[in-house]
Amino acid sequence: MDSESLAAAGLLAALGRASEILAELRHPFVRSERFSYFFPPAGARVGALFMLPDGREVRFEVSIVAAGNAFHVEGGITAEAETLLDLPRKSVPGIHDGLAVFDDYAGEVAAPAARVIEQLLEELSDS
Repeated sequence: MDSESLAAAGLLAALGRASEILAELRHPFVRSERFSYFFPPAGARVGALFMLPDGREVRFEVSIVAAGNAFHVEGGITAEAETLLDLPRKSVPGIHDGLAVFDDYAGEVAAPAARVIEQLLEELSDS
């Protein structure tokens, strides 16, 4: 395989790992669904969407985009328009560095998931 093919295979593997990490996010009292999609010109996003009992959507997501001469990685957690976690956008020149950041961000977005959902549910029961 040439280097471009290896890079593409690495990207697909990273998307699969992030998807798997975020697919494991569950809560017994909150409906959820997974998503992954590509967006133009060269980006991909994976995540999990939770629907709270009051109808608010909570999104856990990471994305990677190739633009210019760099790979840009972002991640975060949002509840409707409220940002609960906003990982800083990291731009790196190489695909391997970009994939390493992407993997890290998937873990950082998933780590507080149970706590975030529990806090949001508590806020609902307190109101």
